[in-house]
Amino acid sequence: MRKSIFIGWVAGITIFGCGVATGLLAENLTDSPQRVEQKRTDLSGAPGMEVIVSFAEYKPGDKLGRHSHHGVETLYVMQGAQVQAPGKEPQTLVTGSSAVNLRDVQHAGWTVIGDTSLKLFTVHVVDKGKPLYEYAN
Repeated sequence: MRKSIFIGWVAGITIFGCGVATGLLAENLTDSPQRVEQKRTDLSGAPGMEVIVSFAEYKPGDKLGRHSHHGVETLYVMQGAQVQAPGKEPQTLVTGSSAVNLRDVQHAGWTVIGDTSLKLFTVHVVDKGKPLYEYAN
């Protein structure tokens, strides 16, 4: 009887661990690990939409895959750096510059090059309950 209780206990822990690992993996596939969320709130007057405020730091060698959002992303470059997309010339994202990425339009797909980290402040106004990042295949 003790052996069956032990096996049941081990099986339960294993299943729980697999569930946690699956959740973490799913989160990473729909987000950027460098993004640190600061605040999230419903968008008043727009049911089903939310506003997400974040900071992100991409260190030299970090990649941000080509992706889109289920809504609008605005960003401000707090610390500029050079980035390079595969097969393209390097480009500089300048400190103090800003950008707007429209709903479902793919963008990014680069690696930070050089010796300076890229620091971004972002505001997303997106569909509530959908993944923040939809990575291209």
